Amino acid sequence: MRFTVEEYAKTFKMSKEMIQNKLRTKRLNYIIEGGVTYIIVPRSSLDEEKRQEIAQSAKAPAPAPQKTTVGMIIALYQKENQQLKLKIKELENKVDRLVNDKENMLIAERERIKEIYTAKDEQLKNLLEVINTKLLLSQENAVHDVDITARVTHAPSIPNGVIELKRYLKFIGMGSEERKGVKRRFELAFGSDVRVIQKEGEFYVDLSKYDYTDFLS
Repeated sequence: MRFTVEEYAKTFKMSKEMIQNKLRTKRLNYIIEGGVTYIIVPRSSLDEEKRQEIAQSAKAPAPAPQKTTVGMIIALYQKENQQLKLKIKELENKVDRLVNDKENMLIAERERIKEIYTAKDEQLKNLLEVINTKLLLSQENAVHDVDITARVTHAPSIPNGVIELKRYLKFIGMGSEERKGVKRRFELAFGSDVRVIQKEGEFYVDLSKYDYTDFLS
């Protein structure tokens, strides 16, 4: 007797996977005809009950093929349509996630570039402020020396590098209240600190000789 894999699985109540495994390990005898695998089972190896069961199965008429109706075709199309809708929805969700991830990456990259340029701008700004302050102080020294000589001929001469305190504080960007505080500190230190210079009621600083950081903080 010979059986196809499907027939053997139905007759001997075995899964196709188990049958294929037995075939691979050659625990079943089989032949291949026309690309179809047939399992050979000697009739003598079957008990009487199994023989009768096989005989009855062979006599049983094959089930008539089910007639295809319009309703069946519509149901099939509806099922396929529903499956396509689900796949489309999955693809749309995947595209949305990809777009969202890309937008987040672009935002993060933009923020990173912005931070880099902000830091560079701040460094450039500080550098320009230092250069500008030095230029302004240099110009003020020249103008101030000329004004003092021309306007007050009887006053003691002020050495080069001496700048009026209030103008210096404006140049370094101090506000009105901060300048008042520095002036008070100069007033308290006048007479006891050689760095504090006063001419005609105005305080001066000599940046070429002294450091006034403690007065400014």
